[in-house]
Amino acid sequence: MSDNDDVPFNRNFPLKAGIVEEVRPGVRRVLCNNPSPFTFTGTVSYIVGTGNVAIIDPGPDDEAHAAALLDAVRGETVSHIFVTHTHRDHSPNTGRLKQATGATVYAEGPHRASRPRFESEKHNPESGSDRDFAPDVKVAHGDVVEGDGWRLEAVATPGHTANHLAFAWPERKVNFVGDHVMGWSTSIVAPPDGSMIDYMESLDRLAGREEDLYFSGHGPEIPDGPRFVRFLIRHRKAREASILHRLAKGETDIPTMVRAIYIGIDPRLTTAAGYSVLAHLEDLVARGVVATDGDPVIGGTYRMAGA
Repeated sequence: MSDNDDVPFNRNFPLKAGIVEEVRPGVRRVLCNNPSPFTFTGTVSYIVGTGNVAIIDPGPDDEAHAAALLDAVRGETVSHIFVTHTHRDHSPNTGRLKQATGATVYAEGPHRASRPRFESEKHNPESGSDRDFAPDVKVAHGDVVEGDGWRLEAVATPGHTANHLAFAWPERKVNFVGDHVMGWSTSIVAPPDGSMIDYMESLDRLAGREEDLYFSGHGPEIPDGPRFVRFLIRHRKAREASILHRLAKGETDIPTMVRAIYIGIDPRLTTAAGYSVLAHLEDLVARGVVATDGDPVIGGTYRMAGA
């Protein structure tokens, strides 16, 4: 396969909720039973190492999932808990696991938006954020945390959220990429929680790294990760081109663009698609390609700059 070929999304993920599966030596995963149009079959938590282990992304506020994770590490010591980002399907179970294990919690920091909210923004798209989460230890890009037989490097990947981190295990050429890259679907980037400008820069950062096996927050693992990331970059640029193609026909609003671009979309995802278009428009307005009156917001109208 050349880099110019499309990489198809892989929706084949037969893992059942609550079952522990070893996917590589030193890497196990457990699926939470929280399927939805946004989470696919559910959130995947990872166990790194053997004996003295780390857990990545404890998942939503779900007692059964916490019990499944604790059962998977019975007889072992959980020394570290890592959280990729603070959406409610990833971080709220942290408290349960910390209380049960005494592990230290590592993450970029508490939840925050990618930019200040505009005065004209009425709707709050951040209802999915976990504002109660705070790590014991804040980690920044390039920080390395070592455990018994494993070593994870924090990779700043803002975009899906401002505080999103991936955790790379360079010696194993493995990267736990959270929701920044998923094999089953594109990630949602919804301003002001997310930022397309940051998201694209983060894709470039991942594409330049050597880890080639990605483990995502939802869905199956992604082999040849950097090539898949280059596919995602092309996909986003194609989406931008579709927006510009529609705007070339005249000034319009976001719902009109969604209908023109997302043919046959699941109606439950229409709102999310609108925020994804807004994320692209924010980027285009910042670059001076597209114009709007006032701030770039979900209810605004947009036109080509100079039109």
